[in-house]
Amino acid sequence: IQDTIIADCRKSEIWKILILDPFTTKLLSTCCKMSDLMAEKITVEDLYKSREPVPEMKAIYFMTPTSKCVEAFIADFKTKPKYKAAYVYFTDCPDDLFNNMKLYCAKYIRVCKEINISFMPQEAQVFTCGNPGAFRSIYSPKSQDKRKTLETLADQLVTLCATLDEYPGIRYKRILAEMVDNRLARHYELDDSGKKKEKTQAQLLILERGFDPVSPILHELTYQAMAYDLIDIKNDTYYKSRDGSEKQAKLNEDDMLWVKLRHKHIAEVSQIPKMLKEISASKKQPDGKITISNLAQMMKKMPAFRKQMTEKTIHLQLAEDCMKHYGENVEKLCKAEQDLAVGSDVDGVKVKDPMRTLLPVLLNPYSKYDKIRAVLLYIFSLSTTEENLHKLIEHVKIEGEPEFIQNWKELGVPIITTPSFFSRKPTRRDRNQDETYSLSRWTPVIKDVMEDAVENKLDTKEWPHQSECPAAWNGSGAVARQKHRASTQEDRRTGSRLIIFVIGGISCSEMRCAYEVTKAVKSCEVIISSHILTPTILLDDIKALSKGPMESFT
Repeated sequence: IQDTIIADCRKSEIWKILILDPFTTKLLSTCCKMSDLMAEKITVEDLYKSREPVPEMKAIYFMTPTSKCVEAFIADFKTKPKYKAAYVYFTDCPDDLFNNMKLYCAKYIRVCKEINISFMPQEAQVFTCGNPGAFRSIYSPKSQDKRKTLETLADQLVTLCATLDEYPGIRYKRILAEMVDNRLARHYELDDSGKKKEKTQAQLLILERGFDPVSPILHELTYQAMAYDLIDIKNDTYYKSRDGSEKQAKLNEDDMLWVKLRHKHIAEVSQIPKMLKEISASKKQPDGKITISNLAQMMKKMPAFRKQMTEKTIHLQLAEDCMKHYGENVEKLCKAEQDLAVGSDVDGVKVKDPMRTLLPVLLNPYSKYDKIRAVLLYIFSLSTTEENLHKLIEHVKIEGEPEFIQNWKELGVPIITTPSFFSRKPTRRDRNQDETYSLSRWTPVIKDVMEDAVENKLDTKEWPHQSECPAAWNGSGAVARQKHRASTQEDRRTGSRLIIFVIGGISCSEMRCAYEVTKAVKSCEVIISSHILTPTILLDDIKALSKGPMESFT
């Protein structure tokens, strides 16, 4: 984006209008601020909103390749042109949409370029497609645009691989893998030197959300997962009202304290008050003397110091909010949830009667969503009968909305035990020797998948190859040696990369696993999905699968 759109804008000293749709607005905000655009003499407008014509100015359009965007663009020029000329940039653009633009607006289009970025950078190792609606389009039995949605996701995945300069081997569990592989082959058919690009030392694994229904509905006690589950965080922003004023903090990569703390257990995050005292102490003059020189130095450091203190104060408040919820009910819920999910108690004794574990949750005045989560964990542990399911639904008082539980079958998760039912649970890695907190014993299945992939232990029957991976991923052990040789972040990025794509959303605990495995094996694990899940978002998505078709993302 910086090398194309912004660089092209610099070629002219006059003010420019940059017109964005909702997706490209979010995308642009990940790499530059409004002040950066103003410095480049660029003003920003919304593609879908009514705009005053400025016929003496040139407009820059940065759009996603949807018919809605193209129609809005054509409307700007078809009858009475709003601008002198158009410089058009697409995240990628199919021929039919481009031809439609040329038909009506050819004489106004000065530049039309594709930028191979149609994904959203969420964190250093986490990306999304910015499409929460994909869940319903793919999993709803009433969906009318399932294939179109999969094609859009495939195109977005290709742009991620292209940005990472990877041509990975693909292993999968559904049709999306074939779409991605075919599009990658077309994309890399000829490179700039006229040579066909060979497969790189990367592997792409494609999973469906039903592969692990447990992790996204558990109460997690790491800072990020806990905050997004229990606190009302909107657009990655935490709002806190105190003493009549409202403070807000953007929880992203710019907040170094957030990056440092987000994957730590909430018990470890309690060190923030100590850090606050250390910072305050370090700013005091040791001898109490204030000279002009000292004062000047203090003035220079004040903005950074104020920002540092504000960040720590915000996180102190956020951690306090999390601990308040923990003390009220989450601690008791976690005990039951962990026993149901793991299948044994904290002492390793097998849970013989899961209903005895579930019953205290049902009898206590917990929220509807907390009870649904506990009931689902009970069902996932051994499935249930039709009769028992009705009783559970009555206990939770969701007789009018049983879809919260019943619709999991659309993800391939068994709910009702039938005479022919046979559940083959995946073999889990033995983590008994790992140091864990008693209320955080569950390990997301995706971590097993990542580690098995790195060690080349994935079962070829469960993980068939859509396209063969390089030799290093086929038992030579080269991957492991490569990984341990790398040390710095940049070195890791040049080694073998594992890309995980989850159809239907990823949870904060699964995002954390990418960082943990990266750190352990000195490789670079990348995780991507249609959107980020919280337990409430997922349950609402599941319930909505029974509704009719929604507006298509494409």
